Amino acid sequence: MPRFQDVLLTVGQLNYTWTNTESLLIYLIAGLAKVDKETAIIIFLTLNTTRARLDLVERLAKMAKTPQVCRDAVLSVADQLTHQGKLRNKYSHCIYSFDETGTRASTQLMRIFDSKDSVRYGKNEELDDNEMHRISASIEAIRDINRQIWKIVEENQFPH
Repeated sequence: MPRFQDVLLTVGQLNYTWTNTESLLIYLIAGLAKVDKETAIIIFLTLNTTRARLDLVERLAKMAKTPQVCRDAVLSVADQLTHQGKLRNKYSHCIYSFDETGTRASTQLMRIFDSKDSVRYGKNEELDDNEMHRISASIEAIRDINRQIWKIVEENQFPH
């Protein structure tokens, strides 16, 4: 498969897996805040960034009324999501370039880097086999986080 199709398929899978797993924060919000699923959905959708949603989940988990085992599990998955989110954000906020044959791919990050006396932007990076493996590994890690969240929901009898 040409790199063009491979990149689009893999990045699409990364975004799908991420979105599917991020939506499970609804169940953590419901259980930790002791509200029904519908209320948790409204809270989730009102917070329009992943960072805000994760902050809420972490803060709810840190409340004294949250049992230590549950707290530790929730904080662990939140930390893992934060870590995996960095790669997901990179590939969600860049421009992709391919050569005329579709076999070489690169990204251009859409960020500004300010230093004391200059501004840089648009860092270019090759999307080589190592980077594609890194994305695939992230997809697997996010799937594992998904399973961990479901385990927390079940073990703590959170609404679902």
